[in-house]
Amino acid sequence: MSVQTEINLSQVVVRQSQKWQQLALGLLCMASISSPQYVWTLLTKPLLARLDVHLPVLQVTFSLLIIFQTFLSPLQGKLIDRFGAQRFIGIGTLLTGASWIGAAYSQSIWSLYLLYGVVGGLGTGIVYIGVVGQVMRWFPQRRGFAAGMVAAGYGMGAIITTLPIANSLASHGLTQTLVEFGVGFALVGWFASRGLRPAPNTDPIPSATLTTGRHYTPSKMLKHPLFWLLFFMMACMSTSGLMVTSQLAGFASEVGVSQVVIWGMAALPLAMSLDRLTNGLTRPLFGWVSDRIGRENTMFVAFALEAAAMTLWLTFRHDPLLFIVLSGVVFLGWGEIFSLFPATLTDTFGSQHATSNYGWLYMSQGVGSILGGPLAALLYQTSHGWVPVFSVAIGLDILTALLAVVILKPWRKRFLQH
Repeated sequence: MSVQTEINLSQVVVRQSQKWQQLALGLLCMASISSPQYVWTLLTKPLLARLDVHLPVLQVTFSLLIIFQTFLSPLQGKLIDRFGAQRFIGIGTLLTGASWIGAAYSQSIWSLYLLYGVVGGLGTGIVYIGVVGQVMRWFPQRRGFAAGMVAAGYGMGAIITTLPIANSLASHGLTQTLVEFGVGFALVGWFASRGLRPAPNTDPIPSATLTTGRHYTPSKMLKHPLFWLLFFMMACMSTSGLMVTSQLAGFASEVGVSQVVIWGMAALPLAMSLDRLTNGLTRPLFGWVSDRIGRENTMFVAFALEAAAMTLWLTFRHDPLLFIVLSGVVFLGWGEIFSLFPATLTDTFGSQHATSNYGWLYMSQGVGSILGGPLAALLYQTSHGWVPVFSVAIGLDILTALLAVVILKPWRKRFLQH
């Protein structure tokens, strides 16, 4: 074996090791910012008591978190593409932790909007968009899997914190809980971000997925109707999932299952822990599947699964055990949007501007937060029940599943053949 061959093999081994190291660091960064969204429902009751406001008014905080996480992501993505991921992701993790520390001392709804919603949204948005773009460059041959893995860090990170936060709220109160966990989030995320590195030139993409050899800038991508179809589909799916995420505690309380003890634990935190698990597992799982059977086929299966699970969930909502199990299946059918959509977008419009381009698509999550947060709470107050709210979510799931195979699949195939 020649010296040059040995050097090349050594470089391949080092690069493979670096890929997995970058994936692991991305997972840690994502886990450090997951609780502001996924543990929010535990904070609503003590915040309502402290601030003396109605639920729709409080839920604006959740919408602001998602809006500022998503609506500024095009600018954040552009900055990350230009100046590198390490610096900006580190800043994002510090902002996320600071938002909880500041919210701990909020005595008005407006300060909560600013600190938890705006500052928290800015921090989580920088980290989320930066990490997804980072790993899709490091794993060009397995974009669905890689995006799913780091998105799983965002979906599953709250598994570690859900029960401790619930116990801390009960034992130590709102202020101490937010301060302690805010400091922890900042430290974990900051140190993980220090190890992030730019990816080398991308490898060839396997033929199992429909991909393009062209690299669209955001301005060119935004002119193509295919992007707006993806935007609409992701907005629909974000709405249905965020309805469940933001309203789960109120729903469980109204149907009388939240405090029922199952396997030694109250049903609500048990359901939330299972939800975080399935919401995380589905991202690399369906990402891996989509790398093999195609993005649109996988979308149809996953979105139809959520629709079916949510229908059964509503039907058996008064049964505590089925409430827990089916809520987990609902999230199994939802969380994969955060691997399928960025992978589909990058396959379609190229990887050179992946972070900036995904920033534009990620804004659809902000649209979903408005529809799934305060407007869903308003619909509940108007209709005096949760069935109309979640029936809307089921309809959106079915619509998006059909769009994936009837419209998106043939349209994207024609687009990539030209």
